[in-house]
Amino acid sequence: MKRRVLRILVCGASGRMGRAVRSEIEGSVFFSYAGGVDSEPGPDTESPGSFDRLLSAADAAVDFSSPKAACAYAAACARARKPFVTGTTGFSVKQLAALKAAGRKTPVFFSPNMSPAVNLTFALAALAARRLKGFDIHVSEAHHTAKKDAPSGTALRYAEYIAIARGGKLPPVTSVRAGDIVGDHTVLYAGPHERVEITHRAHSRAVFAAGALKAASWLAGRKPGFYDYFDLLDLKKALRGK
Repeated sequence: MKRRVLRILVCGASGRMGRAVRSEIEGSVFFSYAGGVDSEPGPDTESPGSFDRLLSAADAAVDFSSPKAACAYAAACARARKPFVTGTTGFSVKQLAALKAAGRKTPVFFSPNMSPAVNLTFALAALAARRLKGFDIHVSEAHHTAKKDAPSGTALRYAEYIAIARGGKLPPVTSVRAGDIVGDHTVLYAGPHERVEITHRAHSRAVFAAGALKAASWLAGRKPGFYDYFDLLDLKKALRGK
């Protein structure tokens, strides 16, 4: 069966990740650009006030904007019953609750890191935390100087899964903001006489853009819900140790 071309509305279309998503769409035969919105409109990008109109001609929205904007876009997608994918980070507890509320009416996909590989390492990190009893654990991350939130959403996700695996508190997390680093994350397990490190390094923002579009494709036709890469990769059993 021929795969249907998905029309994607990009939120935060003028930003680093928005431009990367648009580039991936332009090079794909499976997606088309249904328009973009940004607080700083540019070529082929409109102001956020145009979101509802552009959404009417789109199949899904992919968001890399800001927590406040993402919540508004998710609510609009819920009203229109259109899938919403966001890789935005820095959400407060209240804002995450708003995303989950949108998921009661339309499929919502949230991941602080859209790389399929880094999401696999979340499961590996949890497994190692569960099996390496007595090892100290430390999470470290490095990003470019323009990244606003620290620690990164990805580093916090590692810490959360490790805490779940051990049934205890979050491990310490350290952050570095320097140069143009796309994204480096390391989980260190230090025990007597040895140590283990799980490291993921992103070479290009293209991996996150491609991952977000992969999520949009997977989300198409699904029931309302709040999904992430553990659903897409079928990793939830691994997180539970099964």
